[in-house]
Amino acid sequence: MFYQLYELNHAALAPLRATTEAMRVLYSDPANPVSQTAMGRTLAAGLEVFERMTRRYAKPTFDLPQTVIDGDTVDVTEEIIWSKPFCNLLHFRRDLKQGRAEDPKILLVAPMSGHYATLLRGTVEALLPSAEVYITDWIDARTVPVTEGTFDLDDYIDYVIEMLQVVGPKTNVVAVCQPSVPVLSAVALMEAAGDVLAPASITLMGGPIDTRINPTAVNAMAKDRPLSWFKDNVIMSVPWPQPGCMRPVYPGFLQLSGFMSMNLDRHVTAHKEFFEQLVQNDGESAERHREFYDEYLAVMDLTAEFYLQTVDTVFIRHALPKGEMMHRDRPVDTAAIRNVALLTVEGENDDISGLGQTEASHTICPNIPDAKRMHYVQPDVGHYGVFNGSRFRKEIAPRIIAFARAHSLTGEGQGTQKPASRRKSS
Repeated sequence: MFYQLYELNHAALAPLRATTEAMRVLYSDPANPVSQTAMGRTLAAGLEVFERMTRRYAKPTFDLPQTVIDGDTVDVTEEIIWSKPFCNLLHFRRDLKQGRAEDPKILLVAPMSGHYATLLRGTVEALLPSAEVYITDWIDARTVPVTEGTFDLDDYIDYVIEMLQVVGPKTNVVAVCQPSVPVLSAVALMEAAGDVLAPASITLMGGPIDTRINPTAVNAMAKDRPLSWFKDNVIMSVPWPQPGCMRPVYPGFLQLSGFMSMNLDRHVTAHKEFFEQLVQNDGESAERHREFYDEYLAVMDLTAEFYLQTVDTVFIRHALPKGEMMHRDRPVDTAAIRNVALLTVEGENDDISGLGQTEASHTICPNIPDAKRMHYVQPDVGHYGVFNGSRFRKEIAPRIIAFARAHSLTGEGQGTQKPASRRKSS
């Protein structure tokens, strides 16, 4: 019912938003003398802030038509190379005049935690000049008909394994935040099966491998409540007329409200400054605000079964670091990882995945040789800065590329058997 009320509220505001936008255009039109006055700019600024705070933000695009390699502009084509009901695998194909054998293949596993994969647009952009980049483009659960079946954490792991097999040998998988647990689990299962298509390296970035270490407010909320509380309070059915009508989901707007409440003062200040920038005609700063919030406020629903299984497995039972995690009927043994290199990256000021939570993967993967492991803490960044922003581009991305390149070149013979057969995911 709450989800339906949310939808009705959006529908009820639609005429007011349309009127607001029309008035904003009027007061912003250079042909209108009022637009050149302080009063006109103030009115236009207030109208834009209202419209932006009440709109529904559509899924953004990656919009990466080109990259620059060794000073040359290279065209980039975005193509779907694998598809399932809940995910498309995208390849950013670079139109190279000649091959670059030293460039590693990177499978970027985007978080499935409320935002679209386009949240990693800057991550892709930073890696493109030096790598062949693939990314998981997770699909909004509210758009997937119930006839397509369910999707849980076990399916997520199956998807990762299948995508690694599609991309092929010597792939380097990079997991940003939430996927760290399923990616590490997938690789452990592939190594245990002797799968020749196990990746050359894993990079885990700001991920909740062991949330008992330096717990954050996010971890505490999950730990302090039984799983039944989440099922009763945050799981809702997608309303008509969405394609996924009647599918039980964890709505994206609930996740967004949780994200924003953690740093509410910062968001209020950002919108206040945006208003002032519009009044002062500071177009460049205002555009940066628009770009950030166009992405940040675009959210997707998660299937209820995936959300609840993740909360239980990762945040309540801590199954992976305790050695108790199961994938369907098989134990996930991270000690089986012997041939795949491991890089972990954390942000000094991360308030989502506390310091040490990602580094814990080294402890539970004791059989990776020292020459194949590395840990890096980026000073002066929070969670978002681990995978985006100037410090990511200057400090973190070069380390990811160097690590992937080094272990791709030495990553022969990961497994001893043919690719393991997997149960087909729904």
